Amino acid sequence: MNSFRTARFAFRARPAANFLGRRTYAEAAGPSDKIRLSLSVPHQAIFKATDVIQVNIPAESGDMGILANHVPSVEQLRPGVIEIIEENAQTSKQFFVSGGFAVVQPNSQLSVNAVEAFALDEFSIEAVRAQLAESQKVANGNGSEADIAEAKIEVEVLETLQAALK
Repeated sequence: MNSFRTARFAFRARPAANFLGRRTYAEAAGPSDKIRLSLSVPHQAIFKATDVIQVNIPAESGDMGILANHVPSVEQLRPGVIEIIEENAQTSKQFFVSGGFAVVQPNSQLSVNAVEAFALDEFSIEAVRAQLAESQKVANGNGSEADIAEAKIEVEVLETLQAALK
């Protein structure tokens, strides 16, 4: 019986010992301080294996900044702005996404698959405000359950877009 307890203790202690050898945070940037970005929507590839300095994404778990040598992960995207900081690091490109997934892979590769993505400068704040007012009327109205649910989603996305445009 005593040897069984010892074996159980050793078995439990083993995973903790292996954890010490794992990578938990991004390591200092090595020779390649760039991340290879692929950003695509169902009908086109916006970035295709392009080297960039940093990508900021609106993940469901919170906003994330992704640099070279980031820990591999899979993140669900919420409506928000993806900011891409390119080579010169003085300018960035911003795209509004309605949702999707981001996959950080080993060897500094990031794949972002979005349902919709549009350059932030393509939006008109006046048009967003008008659409938001219309969607809020439907969401607070007496329409069908499906119409109200759809309008609530539109309100969430449009409020996020409006905040990004200010």
